[in-house]
Amino acid sequence: MSTPIDSRSILVLGAGELGMPVIRNLARMANNHGAKISAMLRNASIESTLPEKRAVIDEIRSLGVSLVPGDLVKATVDELAELFSRYDTVIGCAGYAAGLDTPMKVARAAVKSGIPRYFPWQFGADFDAIGRGGPQDLFDAQLDVRDYLRAQSAMDWVVISTGMFTSYLFEPEFGVIDLANRSVHALGSGANSVTLTSPDDIGAMTAQIIFHSPPIRNEIVYLAGDTIRYEELPEILEEHFGEAFSYSVWSTPQLMQELADDPSNMIKKYRAVFAQGKGVSWDKELTFNVKAGAKLEGIRDWMKINLKVS
Repeated sequence: MSTPIDSRSILVLGAGELGMPVIRNLARMANNHGAKISAMLRNASIESTLPEKRAVIDEIRSLGVSLVPGDLVKATVDELAELFSRYDTVIGCAGYAAGLDTPMKVARAAVKSGIPRYFPWQFGADFDAIGRGGPQDLFDAQLDVRDYLRAQSAMDWVVISTGMFTSYLFEPEFGVIDLANRSVHALGSGANSVTLTSPDDIGAMTAQIIFHSPPIRNEIVYLAGDTIRYEELPEILEEHFGEAFSYSVWSTPQLMQELADDPSNMIKKYRAVFAQGKGVSWDKELTFNVKAGAKLEGIRDWMKINLKVS
């Protein structure tokens, strides 16, 4: 393997919930590092007349970031490799919406392109700790990508493990925190922990990791805005809202049975994985952000900003 090079020409794949914070933070740091940032979006998004899409495109342009048309789902490995070859760093921020087979296709294209370094879409759980054959089949596909990247020596890779997006813990559909009914449901056990990081903080830390000297290569980097046990949630919520929250545990057998009865339900897959309590949390003290002295948003900070008390 050749000596790793600094990132000077960076392509971000996607501009959604995570892609935009990554783009903003890279753009903010780019001048200091002599770097140029580009973002790949589908042509339909770039040319869209929908106000919300236009706002994203206008912001990207205002940041001095180049727009590159491309489609991760429709393009072949060869087409993506040709596109990637113009850059020295590619960062996958397209999420799971791109489909089960796309992460491996993009990884193959990255290796084939000859780029020095690739950050795959692996923002989330520690898939190695979870292992294969779990309730969420998407995670097995992510492990396939890790195995593939580890087995090759043509390109450096970096995985950033972030835990759950903080906002997802409050999604009504997920069901852990039910604000409407002032209730909390622990997944598996009240003693189970979950690591939470906000997309804005992930974006800021990703930019730091990319421009870190010496360059980070071939490793998993952990982030955490907060790591909390489910049994801590009622007190945190009561403190914020000034009223009591009820508390109960959704047991692992119960959640596995619910998944068995509805096997394609994505929410039920996630609940069952988190109930098993493996690879979904880690000690904050061991994270890149703590070692770098960065202050990230904890759950209380997030709630102050995002949850108004009526």
